[in-house]
Amino acid sequence: MAAELPQVEIGVFGGSGFYSLFEGDYEEVHLDTRFGRPSDTYTIGTIAGRRVCFLPRHGRNHSIAPAEVNYRANLYGMRMLGVKQVLGTCSVGSLSLDVHPGDVVVCDQFVDRTNGREDTFFTHSESLTVQHLSSAEPYCPEMRRVVVECARELGLTVHDGGTVVSIQGPRFSTRAESEWFSKMGWTVVSMTAYPEGWLARELGMHYANVSLVTDYDAGLGAYAAVTWEDVQRVFAENIEHVRSLVGAIVPALPSELPCSCEEAASFVR
Repeated sequence: MAAELPQVEIGVFGGSGFYSLFEGDYEEVHLDTRFGRPSDTYTIGTIAGRRVCFLPRHGRNHSIAPAEVNYRANLYGMRMLGVKQVLGTCSVGSLSLDVHPGDVVVCDQFVDRTNGREDTFFTHSESLTVQHLSSAEPYCPEMRRVVVECARELGLTVHDGGTVVSIQGPRFSTRAESEWFSKMGWTVVSMTAYPEGWLARELGMHYANVSLVTDYDAGLGAYAAVTWEDVQRVFAENIEHVRSLVGAIVPALPSELPCSCEEAASFVR
C-alpha cells in the first residue's frame, strides 16, 4: 500500500492554533492505519523544493483532546508516507521567569506525567518483538541544531535545550503542580509532547520538539492563572513566526542525518 501513496521526506505536526501549513497548492491524503485513524487528513505540499506533509494533531477544528489524540496512528501514517524527519510544534506554558511568552524552546528532554496513553508500538496485541530502547537523549540532536540556528537567523528568542513536562490535560496545572514542576527545574509544560516524540523514535524517525511559549504557568505567582483565551491570543500573535520558522527549517535539514535515531525502524513492516 505504501508504494501507492505519495512519498514525502519531512512531516510537521501542528499544535493548538496551528491547523494548516500550505497556502498554495497541496494534496490531501486520507489514511487508515493498523493503529487506527489519524487526527485528520494529511496535507502534502512543497516547501523550498522539498516534499512535506502536515497534520494538526488536535484536528483542524481542535476537536480532539490531548489524551484522545491517536499518537500512534498519526506517526504511523507519516511513516507510511515515507517521512524520515518530524517537526513537532506545540504551544507550552513557561515554568521559568527567564522563559517568556513568544519565546521558542527547542527541548532536549521530556518528563512524562500523563496516564493511560498508548505510548509504545511494542505491545503483545501487535505481535511485535519487544525492544527496550534508550531514552536518555530522546530528541534528534542534529534536527535540534538546525531548528535553533534557523530561529536565531529569523531573530526569534530561542532557548537551546530545556525539559518539557507533559501533563494529561485538558485542564491546566494547579498552582501546586506548577510550583512543583518549576522547583524541579523543568522548563515548560505541555499536554502533547509525550508520547509523540517517543513514538517517532520507536519508528526510527528523527524528531525535534519546537515549543512556542504562550503563557506563564500558574505556579509563577507574579502572573495570573493561565486561560485558554490567553493561549489562543498569544499563539495567534505568533503564528506567522511559527510558519516562517518551519519554512526556514525545511530547506536547512540535511537529507541524511548522522545520528542513531533510526535504530528501531526495522521492527515494522
